[in-house]
Amino acid sequence: MTMHVDTGTISSPGDRPAGRPMPEMERPMPETPGRRMGYAVVGLGQFALNQIIPSFARSRSSKLVALVSGHRDKALQVAERYGIAQTNIYDYQTFDRIADNGEIDIVYIILPNALHAEFAVRAFKAGKHVLCEKPMAVTVEECETMIRAGREADRKLMIAYRAQYEPSNMEAIRMAREGDLGKIRLVTSDHGRILDPKVPADQWRMVRALAGGGSLYDIGIYSLQAARYITGEEPVEVSGRISSDRSDPRFKEIEDLVAFQLRFPSGALANLTSSYSTSPVKRIQVFGSKASLILDPATEYERHEMVVKTAKEERRVQIPEDNQFAAEMDHLSKAVMEGREPKTPGEEGLRDIRILQAVYQAAREGKPVILKTTNVPLR
Repeated sequence: MTMHVDTGTISSPGDRPAGRPMPEMERPMPETPGRRMGYAVVGLGQFALNQIIPSFARSRSSKLVALVSGHRDKALQVAERYGIAQTNIYDYQTFDRIADNGEIDIVYIILPNALHAEFAVRAFKAGKHVLCEKPMAVTVEECETMIRAGREADRKLMIAYRAQYEPSNMEAIRMAREGDLGKIRLVTSDHGRILDPKVPADQWRMVRALAGGGSLYDIGIYSLQAARYITGEEPVEVSGRISSDRSDPRFKEIEDLVAFQLRFPSGALANLTSSYSTSPVKRIQVFGSKASLILDPATEYERHEMVVKTAKEERRVQIPEDNQFAAEMDHLSKAVMEGREPKTPGEEGLRDIRILQAVYQAAREGKPVILKTTNVPLR
C-alpha cells in the first residue's frame, strides 16, 4: 500500500512555513540532563513541521529520535535539520520495524483522522506507547479498538488535547472548579475558520473517508472539550443543527456549520459552534453566578487573552505563556516513566467521539438525543 499523507513542505530558514514555527526550528535538538523519552513522529505535515517538531526543543522529558513519512526526501531534510539518524527514518510500510528500535519509547500519530486507529494499533503491537492527535478516531468502535490494544500491550494511550495543557485554559479550569466564578450556568464556545482547498493540509479534510467528518470533528471538538473540562461534568443530553452549502465543492462530503447544545446534570448548559466558512474565531465564554470569564483567543498556539467580569469590575488576567505542545509531550513522558495514567487517556477521546456522534444523530433526526453511553464501560 502506498500512502502519501504528509502535506507540509520544508522551507529554508528565510522562508518559514505557515503557522509561525518556533525560532528553534533551525536548531538541532538540545541535550538536557535527566531521562527523556524518545519519540517517533508519524506524519510530516504542516502541523508536525511547524509546531510539534520545533517544540521538542522546549521539552524537558521528551526528545525526537525517529521520523515516519511517506516522502523520504522530506524526512531526510527534517532528519538532517534535527540531527536524526537516517537509520531512524521509516515509511508507512516499514513502520512496524520500530519494534526493533530501542530508542523509540513513544509514537506521536499526526495523520489524517481515519488512519489514527490503524497506526495506534500497529504502534502498540510494536511495544510502543502512543500519543494521538485529536479526534482520537472516526468511530466509537475504532476508539474502543485502540484502547483495548493499548491495554493488551500494557502501554499508555494519550490523546493530544493540547488546550488541557495550556496555562490560560488550565487557569480557567481552576477558576471554574474552585468556585471563583460561582455556580457555572452556561458555557459558550465558538471555533471557526475558512477551509481553503488550495492549502494541502485542508485538502484531506474535505474527504470524508480521511477526515471522518467536517468542522465538528476538526474544530468543534475544541468547543466540546471546553464545555466538558470547564464544567467538569459529562453531558446528559445533546441537540444540534447542521448547515452546509452542498453547491460549494468544499462541502460535497463534509459538513460546514454546526450549532449544538449540551445539558449537564447540574443544570448547566452549553451553546457550541464550529464552522469552516467563517472568519477565524477560537473563543470560550463561561458564565457563573459570581463572575464570567472570556478566553479569546482560547485555543491558539500562543498569546491567549483572558478577561474576568463581575457586577463591579472587569479585569484582564495575565497568565505566563508556556509551550503547550512541549507540556503535553512531557506529561505523557512523565506518565510513562512514573507508571501512571495520563490526564487525557484514550477514554477521554472515546467520550468525545460518542458525544460528537450524538450531535450528528440529533441533527439528522431533528430532536435531542439522551446520552446514556458517555461513561459506559467498553463493550
